Amino acid sequence: MSDEQRNTVWRFAIIFTVIALGFVAVLARIIYVQTVERDEWMKVAENQVPTHKPIEATRGNILDCNGRLLASSMPQYYIYMDTRVDALRMNNNALFNQHIDSLAADLARIVGDKSEAEYKARITQAYKKNEARLKVCDRRINYLQRQALEKNSLIRKGKYKSGIFFEDQHRRIKPYGILASRTIGSIYGEGGVGNSGLEKRFDKELRGVDGMSAIQKIGGRYESVTVQESKDGLDVVTTIDANLQDIVEHALLESVSAQEARWGCCLLMETQTGYIRAIANIDRSESGEYYEAQNHAVQRVEPGSTFKTIALVAALDDGKIDIDDTVTITREPWKYFTVKHTDAHKKDTVLTVRSALAISSNIALAKLITRSYEGSAKKFVRRIERMGLKDSIYCEIPGADRTRIDVPKDTVTLSKMSYGYSVELSPMQIAMFYNAIANNGKMMRPMLVTAIQQNGEVVKRFKPEVVKSSICSKQTLQDIRSALHDVVWDNRLGTASVNPWGKRKAQSDLVHIAGKTGTAQLLISGRYQPKRHRITFVGYFPEENPKYTCICMMEDPKHNYDAGMDCGSTVRIIAEIKIKN
Repeated sequence: MSDEQRNTVWRFAIIFTVIALGFVAVLARIIYVQTVERDEWMKVAENQVPTHKPIEATRGNILDCNGRLLASSMPQYYIYMDTRVDALRMNNNALFNQHIDSLAADLARIVGDKSEAEYKARITQAYKKNEARLKVCDRRINYLQRQALEKNSLIRKGKYKSGIFFEDQHRRIKPYGILASRTIGSIYGEGGVGNSGLEKRFDKELRGVDGMSAIQKIGGRYESVTVQESKDGLDVVTTIDANLQDIVEHALLESVSAQEARWGCCLLMETQTGYIRAIANIDRSESGEYYEAQNHAVQRVEPGSTFKTIALVAALDDGKIDIDDTVTITREPWKYFTVKHTDAHKKDTVLTVRSALAISSNIALAKLITRSYEGSAKKFVRRIERMGLKDSIYCEIPGADRTRIDVPKDTVTLSKMSYGYSVELSPMQIAMFYNAIANNGKMMRPMLVTAIQQNGEVVKRFKPEVVKSSICSKQTLQDIRSALHDVVWDNRLGTASVNPWGKRKAQSDLVHIAGKTGTAQLLISGRYQPKRHRITFVGYFPEENPKYTCICMMEDPKHNYDAGMDCGSTVRIIAEIKIKN
């Protein structure tokens, strides 16, 4: 091998060795970084990589029919402080020492959950520990408190000098308190999803769409950059009138508390549209206090004698009976197979069908319906179904109960159905039926929402819906209206007319009301309790040209209760106030 060849080989060997040593060095450095320096470099990476944080959308409002707030999301704020900012520590902590006393004083005065000394000690301790995210106050503050704090001399310098910043939290409030609270509903947590009522039914529209921001630590400070703007939720416009709601709630509370009833509900429906203008629910706690716990207006119960009207409409329209037909009632129970039917009216007499409804005779209705549909109970139920009571179109409240009117397996059950047992309807469904009578036979769906809005502009409108254009013939309607008139205005027979001492029940000098009372024994532990009842009055007014239908129901009243007096007078008070205003 020549000298030149040997030199070439040596040069390649040296180059290869250098390359190999370089590769080993790089590999060693990689291993060192991934092991010894791993934690340090991970911290660096964390400080440089943006952290994404959602921007919470503001939940939409729920409004009454006149645009007043029933539920709204109000901004509230947590106060934080980054005690590490350079400005606070410059010139031997001059800025911090100069302003700590005034800051603590303003926090104590405006927030008020701690004394000035406690605030000063809390902030000073965090400052000494160099805390990056001190939660200055345990409680949230409102917008007015934030405005007041922003006048503080330190906070006015901005977050990069004071270290103080505010984080938004939206809180759901109901400006009218418990007004229609169960119907409006609630949400899971702050800024959460709808849990009940309209909050749940229209959660998608109300919730809006959260945005996104990127938070990055640069030069010892956190910078927030909006990646995607949030879209605030839409507003829901309800049929509820806050003024009428207030009237209905006060009238119901007075009646329920006077009777010490277990619960009560009252609902006011606009006749031509089916719009629910007021819906009140009151429960009694074990300590005797009243509050709104459940939406009884949409929970089905055995309706008692208010169902007699439904039964008679079926029989009249099927041509089984005539309004002037007669039926005999007795002071003794009427035994039908294994069941004894009794009346509160202890007298042997003969009644017309019209009078039987006015006096609310169980015996009369049991005889009339069994005589009409014995052996064809299915036809009776199917006729009621054709009135629209079991149609799927119902209200917007999630979980609202459906009507239960099953075909009875025997005529004995049919006889009890005739006066409101072995069937179940909610107060709202009962009101829907009587509203159809008031509305010339046209049954309207009970409605609680009329529109969805965005910034005051309607994006979706809900029009009144007809469930049935006619529940019965014009003649049947005329006949049943005459009987419902007598319930209130026949002083001899009417269960909502006057009491034995002449005191008026649903009668009024200001407005004519027609309607029906109902009393049903409570079914407790599988047995009916003869001395415990559910009482009801449902009626419409003014009788000559109905504008509203109203139902009042109470569960387990205590003191000499009477459906016409206790519930009928509640409807009368509501009607009188409405007419006056």
